This record gives sequence, C-alpha cells and structure tokens, in this order.
Amino acid sequence: MRIIISPAKKMREDSDVFTAESLPQFLPQAEELRDYIRALSYAQCRALWNCSDAIAAENVARFADMELRTARTPALFAYDGIQYRYMAPNVFTEDELAYVRTHLRILSGFYGFLRPFDGVRPYRLEMQAKMADFRCGTLYEYWGAQLADALAGEDGCILNLASREYSRAVRPHLAPSVRWVDCVFAENAGGKLREKATQAKMARGAMVRYLAETGAAAPEDARGFSRFGFSYSGEHSSQDRLVFVKGE
Repeated sequence: MRIIISPAKKMREDSDVFTAESLPQFLPQAEELRDYIRALSYAQCRALWNCSDAIAAENVARFADMELRTARTPALFAYDGIQYRYMAPNVFTEDELAYVRTHLRILSGFYGFLRPFDGVRPYRLEMQAKMADFRCGTLYEYWGAQLADALAGEDGCILNLASREYSRAVRPHLAPSVRWVDCVFAENAGGKLREKATQAKMARGAMVRYLAETGAAAPEDARGFSRFGFSYSGEHSSQDRLVFVKGE
C-alpha cells in the first residue's frame, strides 16, 4: 500500500535533526520548472502563484538562488501546514519513520511526488497553476501519467489522503488493476455529510500518524481511526471509499 498526501504552501529548511537521504525521482522535471519560473517577470510570477507581493518577492528570491541537487531538508520535515503539524513527524519513533519511508508519498506540483526523505528546497507552485508561455498549459498536462505510473510501479494499492487538487494528478491515469481507496472526513450536520477543510487536514495528518503507529498494511486497517471526534462509518463507506464521520 502507498499512502498519498498533499504538500503544504508553507515550507522551511531544517536539516539539524533529520537529513535528506535521497534526491527526488523527478528532479530533471523540477529543474525544468525552476528554469521556466526563473525566466518569468515578477508580474508573471505573481500571477502564476496568485499571491501577495510579500510572498511573491520571497519566492522570486528562492528561485533565483535554487540549487536542487544539494537540498538537505527531507520533504516530510520541509512542509509546515496543518496536516503536517497533526502528523507530527518530528516525534515519530524509528519504527514509524521506517513505515513512512516505505508507504508514504507526497504529491507536489513542482517535484511531482516525493518520498519522505527526499531532499527539497522551499518553493511555491500549486498543482492547479496555469502555466503561461510554457510548453504545457497546466501542471496536470505537464506531469501527465508520470506520477500514476511511478506510484503504480511501487504498489498496486493506493490510499488517498490527498486533496482533490492533487489526487486529480494521479487518479485519471491509473490502470483499472490498481486499487484506489479514498479517505473522507466529514461532519454530520442535520443528516447531511459535509467536509470542512481545516478539520479534514487535521484528520489526514492524524491518520498518517495512526497508520504509522499501527503498521497498517491495507486500507481496511484504517477503520480503527478515531481521533478529533471522527470514527469509521460502515453505513457511508464502500470497498473503495472509507468515510469517517464526526457528530454521529
């Protein structure tokens, strides 16, 4: 089983506790994207990132001085979003670190996908970005079937903890022989299930921690998850969709 998650916009560099063990698999593609972004004007970069002047200035500086082959921060510790805080990889045991090394993969608009200990640099490039004056109009077109093929080549079962923006870069390209299982975290509001972004991010991070703590080998092993008020709902689930409901 491979578990896929989304990246976070906020990133940091830190190799004091853990250091990178490998280079990203799709490093040449990331270098091509870096060179494309370097060639853009400031206004084009800001439009690409759809961000404030402060964030644009920070990332223009990052890309101007970006050497990807000497990155020392492992991907798992480089992202600093809600999901990663509730996963809390800094306090994983050795067995839990070994588990995520094998089973966890991080999707990325810039790097394609990352193993937990691939060395990365802070960047900004969301999967849904529109690529003006590039050979591909979108990153979905750029990555094509590469990410799906790489994941399927590792394992025939994928547990999806990524957002729609990122899972869309993989799901349409998988062969029918690959099992795909979605994890959904929803709140029961008056009999209707609704996903709330912040709660879902918290639960996704906690789910990765739960899977690592229990050494889960198959999607069905996730059913015992019960944190932040979420618990497995057999009524709303199916073979390829695990639904965890809060408020029942």
